[in-house]
Amino acid sequence: MVSLDKAVIARLKKGGENFEVLVDPYLAKDLKEGKEVDMGELLAAEEVFHDAKKGERVSSEDLMKFFGTTNVKEVAEKIIREGEVQITAEQRKEMQEQKRKQIVDFIRRNTIDPRTGAPHPPTRIEMAMEEAKIHIDIFKPIEAQIKDIVKSLKPILPLKFEEIEIAIKIPPEHVGKAVNTLYSFGNVTQEEWQKDGSWICVMRIPSGMQGDLMDLLGKVAKGEAQTKILRRIQG
Repeated sequence: MVSLDKAVIARLKKGGENFEVLVDPYLAKDLKEGKEVDMGELLAAEEVFHDAKKGERVSSEDLMKFFGTTNVKEVAEKIIREGEVQITAEQRKEMQEQKRKQIVDFIRRNTIDPRTGAPHPPTRIEMAMEEAKIHIDIFKPIEAQIKDIVKSLKPILPLKFEEIEIAIKIPPEHVGKAVNTLYSFGNVTQEEWQKDGSWICVMRIPSGMQGDLMDLLGKVAKGEAQTKILRRIQG
């Protein structure tokens, strides 16, 4: 449970009434993004208020009337998802920077420069976002805003969504470590065990992650993995 001195107010206006809960700002952001969170950790107090600063609590009758339940955690979740979270300027700046880095990494991993077939470096993406004056919604999932962001970037930074299917062969002596690692890394669409104990798989990954995959294979297979790009899939 977040302490009261670190909590902020989440507020929802419903039927002409204010409903407020005291929450951890970072977990509230995660919840608004659609992530699973522990409501016990998120709430500073299992109370719903009309005015949290004055301590004016909402009655059970009003909770049932406006939300159809007296379960505080269920009501709090609805308030956070549908309402506003009153974060501080410092918290907003920190969250904005975190979300910006996540968006830059998403673009790096999932797109390529159609002129070169290679992903753009993070610094180039960051500069283009600054030039395009990209607005980032800290409470909105990346996937829900990336389309508009890419549209705004394209006049400045040529981008194309692309995935690759890549075949990988792991020698027997490295299979134990490599198999679980590759399954964790990306989408393994096919696999086949060879008589000599080696393992062959086909993975489908964003083109921008090819370099990361090669680095990973270098670690888990000591540079002895064999790879071949089977096809490129345009997004």
